Amino acid sequence: MFSNLPAFLLTTWLLAMLPGAGQAVMVRQVLAGGLRGARGTIAGNASGLVLWSVAAAAGLSAVLMASPRAYAAVRIVGGIVLVTLGVRTLLAARSAPPGVDEAEGAAGVSAGRGGFRGGYLMGLGTCLGNPKAGVFAVSVLPQFVTTTGPVFLASTALGVLWALVNACWYLLFTWLVNRGRALVSRPAVQRRLSVATGVVLLLLGVAVATGA
Repeated sequence: MFSNLPAFLLTTWLLAMLPGAGQAVMVRQVLAGGLRGARGTIAGNASGLVLWSVAAAAGLSAVLMASPRAYAAVRIVGGIVLVTLGVRTLLAARSAPPGVDEAEGAAGVSAGRGGFRGGYLMGLGTCLGNPKAGVFAVSVLPQFVTTTGPVFLASTALGVLWALVNACWYLLFTWLVNRGRALVSRPAVQRRLSVATGVVLLLLGVAVATGA
């Protein structure tokens, strides 16, 4: 059913650790509302990976790769999501009153109103708007599925493992970021971190939308 499962787990773990839009969004969530919103985002991201895997198993991702227009549409939507998050992060950092912890100021704008549900939708939207996840699902997952047994179920099961590996990494990553947040709790420092995160999200959004 599966071939070389340890190699698959190692590959997905290393890919999860690569800097990118997912980690920028997680940093933004921790700075905005602490671990609660970040955990919702992790759950949404994992759900998105499972959906991409199911789509790949059903052949939809292959259609997406074969259609430049469809791929471009998904890429542009993903870029818009990241740019929007970047703008909201910058606005939250700018509007936070002096002397107020940046996390508290930003939480009132985003995570405070959405909580776990808002974080979940953010993670899901960011993942589904990333066509590279679909490319991975359709090009890499089949390499670890044998021809014996139900291929669709095996591909979906690998997608679930992929999502779990990503979730484990992001749980560790957000915990570390939250610990660092406690060490740099001064409002001015947190504001600078939020501004830097917002700028990174904006640049990533432009890069994703333009295919750079």
